[in-house]
Amino acid sequence: MKKLHMGCAVICSMLLAVPAQAGVNDDPLLSMLKIDQLELRNGSSEDPMAWEVQGWAGYDLNKFTFKTKGERVDGKTERAELQLLYSKAIAPYWDLQLGVKRDFYPRPGENWAVIGLQGTAPYFFETDVSLFVGESGKAALRLASEYEIMLSQKWVLSPSAEFNFYGQNDSERGTGSGLSDVELGLRLRYEVRREFAPYVGVNWEKKFGKTAGFSKAEGESSSDTQIVVGLQAWF
Repeated sequence: MKKLHMGCAVICSMLLAVPAQAGVNDDPLLSMLKIDQLELRNGSSEDPMAWEVQGWAGYDLNKFTFKTKGERVDGKTERAELQLLYSKAIAPYWDLQLGVKRDFYPRPGENWAVIGLQGTAPYFFETDVSLFVGESGKAALRLASEYEIMLSQKWVLSPSAEFNFYGQNDSERGTGSGLSDVELGLRLRYEVRREFAPYVGVNWEKKFGKTAGFSKAEGESSSDTQIVVGLQAWF
């Protein structure tokens, strides 16, 4: 009987230890790199190469995130920015993001503090809202959203929209107060694998108000429609 009690005690201790051991790796360190857009654009005025990339490393609720986007024309970088953010999950599918943004181009460069909210809105709209606070009281707001329509197991149609607002005129950088510019896109991609998908599409850009005025003063058009060919991938 004594041996039976001892055996039961050993088995019980082993069973109680299993959940504790299993919980050790419940929140492992993970990372991801996603190329949202890497594309060539063919429009009426310029034919730039554009990119939009983001990645993160961290745990389920706390991550380090970076985002970069920009474009090059004729081998010269016209626009380039980098955001470095701390990302904290505050609700299912939503992260609060705090950090800094550096605009490398156009010159001169500029630094911004960032407060953002990124996640999935109802009906599965991927949404990214960012408030930027810059030097000398400058402020900017960016609203971006994207939606995926599964046409088949391989073909995906993806409409997207981005709106940029600024708090004041900045002739040096060519941005005006209020609604500065809008960018609408429609891309059709083929998922060779879930992680690798070439695409084609159309991209429309329009500048408004003072931003359009600055653009026209430089001899540039305030709107452009571009055919795009690109690649989306993640690792």
